[in-house]
Order: sequence, then C-alpha cells, then structure tokens
Amino acid sequence: GFALLPLAVPPATAPGGCPSACYCVATPELVQCRYERLEEPPKELPATVHNLSIAGSNLSVLHRAAFAARPLPDLRLLRLRHDNIQTIEDMALQGLSSLRTLDLSYNPLLSVAAGAFAGAPLLRTLQLNQALLAAPLEEQLALALRNLSLRRLELAGNALWALPAALLPAGLEELDLRNNSLQRLTAAELRSLEAPGLRGLRLTLGSNPLSCDCALRPFLAWLRATASRVSDARSLHCAGPPPLRGAALLRLRPEGLTCAATEGGEPGRLETASYVFFGIVLALIGIVFLMVLYLNRRGIKRWLHNLREACRDQMEGYHYRYEQDADPRRTSTVGTP
Repeated sequence: GFALLPLAVPPATAPGGCPSACYCVATPELVQCRYERLEEPPKELPATVHNLSIAGSNLSVLHRAAFAARPLPDLRLLRLRHDNIQTIEDMALQGLSSLRTLDLSYNPLLSVAAGAFAGAPLLRTLQLNQALLAAPLEEQLALALRNLSLRRLELAGNALWALPAALLPAGLEELDLRNNSLQRLTAAELRSLEAPGLRGLRLTLGSNPLSCDCALRPFLAWLRATASRVSDARSLHCAGPPPLRGAALLRLRPEGLTCAATEGGEPGRLETASYVFFGIVLALIGIVFLMVLYLNRRGIKRWLHNLREACRDQMEGYHYRYEQDADPRRTSTVGTP
C-alpha cells in the first residue's frame, strides 16, 4: 500500500522487470518514475503494472502508441503530472484497453488530437487540473472526448470564466471546477445542466470569485433548489461586492441581491457615458479658450503692457507721497507756529 516505504526493485530481480529510471513500490504493479527527466515513456515496464506514475519529466509530445512498446493489459491508472506535455497525438494511448483514470494535470497543453484518447475505451476519469492555461483547447478537447463515457472530469485551476459546456459529455457524473475565475453560472449554463444526460451531474465550485450582485440571482435560486448537486454548496462565499464579501451564498436570498450602478447594468453605462460627454465638453472649452488667447495674443500683450505701466505709475505715486511724508524739513516747517 501507499503506507509502505518505497522499495527499489532492481530490473534483474523484479518480476517482469522494472525500468532503470524508475522504481517499483512493493511490487511491480505500482511503478513510479519521479524527476528522472525522461523524454519518452519507459519501454521496459512490467507487464503486470496497474498504476504508472511519471512526474517531473520532459515528455513534451505523447506520440502515437506511446505506451505500447510492450502490452500493458492491466494498467488502470496513468498519472503524468508536471511532465511538460504540450502535444497529444492521435492514438497516444493505444494498447491501454483497461485504463480507467488518466491524470494530465500541471502540463502546458497546446494541442490535443481528436483521437488522442481513442486507445482507452474504458477511460472514466480525466484530470486536467491547471493544464488548460497555455492555450484555448475547449474545441479540441470536445472532439477528443466525444466518443468516451467519462464519469469524472477535473478542470480545477484553469482560470475558466464560464462553464465549459462543450466538454460535458452525456453521462458525466462529477465535474470539478474549483479555483477558477467563475463569477456566476448564467441562466443559459444552468439550462445546459438540465439536459437529459447531465441531470445527475454534481459540481464542485469552491475558491471561485463569486460576485453576489443581481446577475447571480438565477444561479442562487438554482443552488437553493438543488443544493445536493453542488457538493461544496455550504462552503461557497461571496467575493464581492464589498458589503457582501465573505457572506455564505446559501444564507442570501435572490431578491436581496442588488445591481450596483457601476457593475455593468444600464445605470452604470449611462453614468459612464455622462462622464465621457462631460470630459469632451471640458476639452472643447479648453481648446476654444486657447484659440482665443492665440488669436488675440497681440492685444493681450498690449493690455498686459498697459496694465504694467499703470501699476508702475501707481507705485511711483505711492513712493513719492511716502518720501514727502518722511522729509524732516517738511515736518519741521509744518510744526513751526
């Protein structure tokens, strides 16, 4: 089990062989290849392996039949985390007829072929956490998943702004959307969740910046009516607006959510337009004022000159009176009877 200390089994002694770049834990049924900078999957894997984990390598491209160097009829879990996988070609999983769980999390995926998963017809769980950040792959993934019967899909940490409706095959039972950029689920997205093949779908929505304004009303009403479909419904909280930040969603009532004037509604647009118009008017007034100053620059210069001369004459008059009042001879003459 996972509680046991890892036991490195040399290739010569391990039943079925254990790759030299990896180690087999307890038995060859669990093979882990960690941080060995592999550029392709190991070829000498034990035929009896059930769980294969490759982490911290540089696989870059999963080519066609990447794991078919020797038959792996019992492989059920394939974990390929942090392997710098960017491209998955057609039939990359060829020969993995028993694979149930594929983990491609933490890879900068750029291209996924339409037949990327065609070699794993029993695939039921696909984990793509923080794997869709490098490029928009919704259309490519939709084609790659169309012939699968997925039961669980993990899309946590992908900065998603909307429900990826194209990635929800009929029969999907669990969808993990934690730690994305969802502010709400729109009325149209909620209707897609009521499609015949998705009525049993359970969501996980924690750590999303939910905006508790009037646009959240359809989602809040749906959540209160079907809280059992969101496994972490009781832990959902508002990220905004400030008066409701941190408030538990299920404690709010749809009619209590208001539309702020600056949050994209009609009042907000009118206010923005009025500010723009006011700014344009002020700019025009400023331009006209500058033009008037330019056209009358000579008259203004003459007026300033006259003003300066008038001020000078006035100051000279004050100065003359001050000197007369301060003359001691004039003072003594005035004081003699």
